[in-house]
Amino acid sequence: MQIRYGYRIELVCEQPTDLLTLIDVHPSRRHDLIRPDEMRVTPLAGAGEPIPVSQHLDAFGNICRRLKAPAGGVSLACEGLIYDNGEPDRVDLAATQVAPADLPDEVLPYLLGSRYCETDRLADTAWQLFGQVEPGWARVQAVTQFVHNHITFGYAFARNTRTAFEAFNERIGVCRDFAHLAIALCRCLNIPARYCNGYLGDIGVPPDPAPMDFNAWFEVWLGGRWHTFDARHNQRRIGRIVIARGRDATDVPMLTSFGPHTLRRFEVITEEVESEPLRAMSRLVPARQGAHIAA
Repeated sequence: MQIRYGYRIELVCEQPTDLLTLIDVHPSRRHDLIRPDEMRVTPLAGAGEPIPVSQHLDAFGNICRRLKAPAGGVSLACEGLIYDNGEPDRVDLAATQVAPADLPDEVLPYLLGSRYCETDRLADTAWQLFGQVEPGWARVQAVTQFVHNHITFGYAFARNTRTAFEAFNERIGVCRDFAHLAIALCRCLNIPARYCNGYLGDIGVPPDPAPMDFNAWFEVWLGGRWHTFDARHNQRRIGRIVIARGRDATDVPMLTSFGPHTLRRFEVITEEVESEPLRAMSRLVPARQGAHIAA
């Protein structure tokens, strides 16, 4: 299948402001791109000098861009088309848990606590809830099921400072809160877990009354590889397009602004299309899940 995706973001700022973006499709999916999806950068105040944009990989292998928004603000836009095999997330019921001593060095950081995933405050709870569950796939699925049932989803519940421990106690949140709590519980159980964000449209599922074209989920290391889990939906989904991975949402903000700004517009789209690339995005819908924006 082919999936059309894209975004349109408008930031208003009174003075030139340095920006760092993390909204490109992840390098692990670049080979699936049917056409380039280069970000278009346009001053909001009208014609002006072209805005230079540089690109690099961050410490987690995500694609970052750097630019300076001119006084008045800037528009960031992208449209792309990507190939997807149309299969749901893999299931491997036989995937086993790997002892910490046997983990690859690069996986070890995903066992540790982080800004939004306080393993020290959830360790006892994790073992009380899941200590008797068979290690491996069954244990991770038990964590996913618990978080899915424990937290009530609602866009009105969004708070960008909520941690996993707070989500556990408050029992409300958005997709990033589901992911953070599941990640923290897995790490407490010695299962490496990392945060992911990206595009996820309602492909292969009934329309969701609270649709989410941009989503957060998590991955765990079992049996020598990473596996995808989604505590928000608790079902294997079709058409995930990874943008970034990190320890938690701190590592993967869509936009970091080094100065005051106002977010005037944020729209995102993800949808299946039949065949050839479309020349222009005929429809953009407002994102229902707010961007992870760090000021």
